[in-house]
Order: sequence, then structure tokens, then C-alpha cells
Amino acid sequence: MIPKADYEALLHAAEEALEDAADVAIYDERKADLNTERALPADVTMNVLRGSNRLKALRNWRKLTQAELAAAIGVSQGFLSDLESNRRKPSEQTSAMLAKALDIPGEWIEP
Repeated sequence: MIPKADYEALLHAAEEALEDAADVAIYDERKADLNTERALPADVTMNVLRGSNRLKALRNWRKLTQAELAAAIGVSQGFLSDLESNRRKPSEQTSAMLAKALDIPGEWIEP
């Protein structure tokens, strides 16, 4: 037999351990979610935060001109300019070609 105070202390410690385990499980789940997504490079993120379009920031990160990237995917420089200024949205096919030409994951190209 143990004193009632010791028993209650053990119960309290067990409850805290369960809460801690739940917190750890939530943390692990959130961390796993982050690991499935590939983060943008820091330079690209900084340019986007400064107001640059993501596609333009990615193109500049790869050190390509609009003309070079447009030629690589078979569109006009004007069309690429429209994409970068949000006057047009890329189709799924264009997004895939951009991702391939920029050698980046497809999810980095905004829909």
C-alpha cells in the first residue's frame, strides 16, 4: 500500500505524460507534413516577399532571361511576360514545361 498523496501524485504524473505524448504526436504529424513539401529556396522566397512574381523569382534564381526561358518551353517572350505579370495563368501543360525547364518541382509553379 502507498499513501493517498503518493497515489494522487502518480495519477497526476500519468496524466501529464499522456498530454506530453499527445503533444509529441501532433508535433510529429506537423513535421511529417512539412517534410512532404519541398520548400522554395531562400533567394526565391525573399524575392517573392519583396513583391516579385514567383515565376519571375524562379527564373531569376536560375539566371535565365525571359527570352531564354520562353525559347526553352516553346512560347513567346511576350507570353512569358504575361505569366510573370499575372495577366495570364499557365495551363497545366505550360506549368509542367516551366517546371522541367527550370528543373524544379511542379508544385513550385503557381496554378
